[in-house]
Amino acid sequence: MKLVIGRNAVVGVFAFAAAVFIFSPQTQSQQASLGEWPVVKPAAVGLEAGALASLDADIAAGKYGLVDSLLVIRDGKQALARSYPHDYENIYGELARRDGPLNHDMNGPYNYFNTQFHPYYRHTSMHTMQSVSKTVTSITIGIAMGRKEFPVDLDAPVLKYFDDYRIANLDERKQRITLRNLLTMTAGFEWNEDLPYNDPKNSCDVMEANYDWVQYVINQPMAAEPGKVFVYSSGVTQLLSHIFKKATGKNVDDYAAQYLFQPLGISYHWKQTPTGLPDTEGGLYISPASLAKIGHLFLKNGQWQGRQIVPEDWVKNSVKSAISVEDEGRHWGYGFQWWLQPWGNSPEKSAWAARGLGGQELRVVPEHNLIVVSTGWDLLPPKQGHEPKTDQLERIIAAIKAR
Repeated sequence: MKLVIGRNAVVGVFAFAAAVFIFSPQTQSQQASLGEWPVVKPAAVGLEAGALASLDADIAAGKYGLVDSLLVIRDGKQALARSYPHDYENIYGELARRDGPLNHDMNGPYNYFNTQFHPYYRHTSMHTMQSVSKTVTSITIGIAMGRKEFPVDLDAPVLKYFDDYRIANLDERKQRITLRNLLTMTAGFEWNEDLPYNDPKNSCDVMEANYDWVQYVINQPMAAEPGKVFVYSSGVTQLLSHIFKKATGKNVDDYAAQYLFQPLGISYHWKQTPTGLPDTEGGLYISPASLAKIGHLFLKNGQWQGRQIVPEDWVKNSVKSAISVEDEGRHWGYGFQWWLQPWGNSPEKSAWAARGLGGQELRVVPEHNLIVVSTGWDLLPPKQGHEPKTDQLERIIAAIKAR
């Protein structure tokens, strides 16, 4: 699932002082003690404190919707960390007891209104990442490729990995789908995820209501030649989970735990689909500070503390636009499960973005050595005239002082 345009092991691999989130109907923000980044005053990293304070106040006042946290890292230092408590039991409690498009699992993790699982995993600091999971899946594929353990050609057809499936609507176009097409959302399947996620006709919602998500997706009819048209699809990312298991013999979550999360000191939870595959389209939970680590990893061309975690060429190709996307009235780019978010007045300027349903955002601005992480849990379409503001990144960039 994605943010606007448009889940089992808990692994504790690094002890850290986590942010304390208090679930209460307060409106003021709270300073989060994340303990994973050196803490400095904004001015020490060239940020205007007053501008950040103004943004913080507006978020706390609800002008940006149900935001749970905001974290600003510049030059590898924490300039701002805030949490914004919300009483989600009060906000979504009634909906949690109703069967519907966002509730296929009354007492479990696929009830998106269940406060045991959303937005925090069992009230820990691990926040649902939703479609940020897609980006982490892509990163894990890149690591496995670099280690020669994922021998899949980016441009070779992938249907051979589905030999154990009886595939419906099979035609020549479907036989031409490649890994690159899946990574760049250009597979060509008929898919509609532009509807609100509480609409029962949303293709992602229909997929999650099925037992075998992979079968559902691979059966979809083709609507376009692979590689030609961008169509946002949580389904194609779920196909990556299947292909990864077939190619490596391991699940994406286990591989990420060993070669990504452990080196970076990230604790996580990752939900599974009914068939036991990791939910690569939206099942990851990590803390905001951990998500910032992933942003920092890409800022350093795949290196973490001098160790190459992700191959440098995979980093570069991941954040290079493969196809243009129209979103929020501007032309965005899309790479290997990364959004390229335009900012400023120059078309060549873009932030590397991982985005997820409800307000999960990682934005990396390489020109300013800047990482911005925000989390939230806005699930339902806003009432007309009450649309939340969406200019967080622009305001933070505007707070950068000349130096």
